[in-house]
Amino acid sequence: MNMSFKAFLPFSLAVITMLSGCSHPHRVTAEYALWGESAFLPAAKGAAPRHMQLLVPERPAEVDGCLLIVHGMNEHSGRYDEIARHFADRFIVAAVDLTAHGLSNQVLLKANNTIKAGALVYDTGDAYLEQAQLRDLRLMRNDLHRALHYLTDYCDTITSGAKPPLFILSHSLGSLVSASYLLQTSTAAEASRVQGIIFSGPAFAVTEVPGWRGWFQNPLIRFTVHTHKHFLHPHDEVLPLMLFNQLLALVTVPLQDSLVELVSLPGLRTLFAQTGPAWVGEHLSDSEAELIRLSRDQYMIRRNIIRYVLGIEKEIIQFRREMARFDTPYLLIYSELDPITPASGNIDFAAVTQDKHEDNEVMELTGKSHHEQLFSEPVLRAQILQKIDRWLQRRINATALTKTGATLAPTAKVSD
Repeated sequence: MNMSFKAFLPFSLAVITMLSGCSHPHRVTAEYALWGESAFLPAAKGAAPRHMQLLVPERPAEVDGCLLIVHGMNEHSGRYDEIARHFADRFIVAAVDLTAHGLSNQVLLKANNTIKAGALVYDTGDAYLEQAQLRDLRLMRNDLHRALHYLTDYCDTITSGAKPPLFILSHSLGSLVSASYLLQTSTAAEASRVQGIIFSGPAFAVTEVPGWRGWFQNPLIRFTVHTHKHFLHPHDEVLPLMLFNQLLALVTVPLQDSLVELVSLPGLRTLFAQTGPAWVGEHLSDSEAELIRLSRDQYMIRRNIIRYVLGIEKEIIQFRREMARFDTPYLLIYSELDPITPASGNIDFAAVTQDKHEDNEVMELTGKSHHEQLFSEPVLRAQILQKIDRWLQRRINATALTKTGATLAPTAKVSD
């Protein structure tokens, strides 16, 4: 979950009632960043089509595999131009704009089309209202399923049925969407085709607000997480504590959820939509140039509907209950001091999954506090991409040997 320009997740009801109701106009003056060929995938029940873009090497029949990029919260696939081109010499690279993001957001799609037609400016201040359809991550998991299905068929066709291995490169909320999808649909053809996933700053824990703000906000964040974690889910605790937690959750959670539903209604959602504090933007990258580029990105979502953010909190809690079952090979990359998606979530995830596959690896950026590892300063970004290259090659080799019935000899892993 990129969490770009959004405060924290989850947030307290006390903070909700104090949020500013000021209007935050936003205007688009440039076309959407397309680094590949666009495709629009039909969505269920007449919903807006979902946008994808694909970049194909000059010799597609000779590719090593296919790679799907899944972006984070409030960002879009257009940001991944340099990342896509890094892999496009040997992979068919695709990226999907998840529901309410990028050109899957009907306001932003209309803005892009209007600018392409010659208009100078288009008001996209209401683009965040597309989040009203998001109560959890189910629609985004459906987006991922369709994207994998489309990419699988495309890769098989363009390589004359060679069935190259399929990989996912995910960031933040996109990592949570991808991991929960693979958990829930492990037997589906699309999920079983995935030979590995790269997690970048995955949203496996709720935000920890840094600095003096955290003194006030973090206890309230922990309270909402604690009560939702225990709501209708008894834990292995001594009986008096279990009864206390259940009673506390049964009394407070319905009140919290009702208030969130109230402030997410039409009219009120405009008044109470959450805008992000400066500290979030400051922790997105360790590159000043990247931070400037990010601040000028006109297709980022700048506000959040409260119900959407609470839904993500609940998804994190649910995923943590089940994450020990995750068995897809992975490369996990995170910053040690990232406050947006804290390292604790990654540590907990690795502790219960790393021994599930010999190719599982963890790359912790020691002493770093930025959230978008793929958009680090140039030297560090190069190191991260090299690490991903090596890991992908190992998985490609393992997949090739599996097809031929051979056994992969143990190899030393390069430490970072």
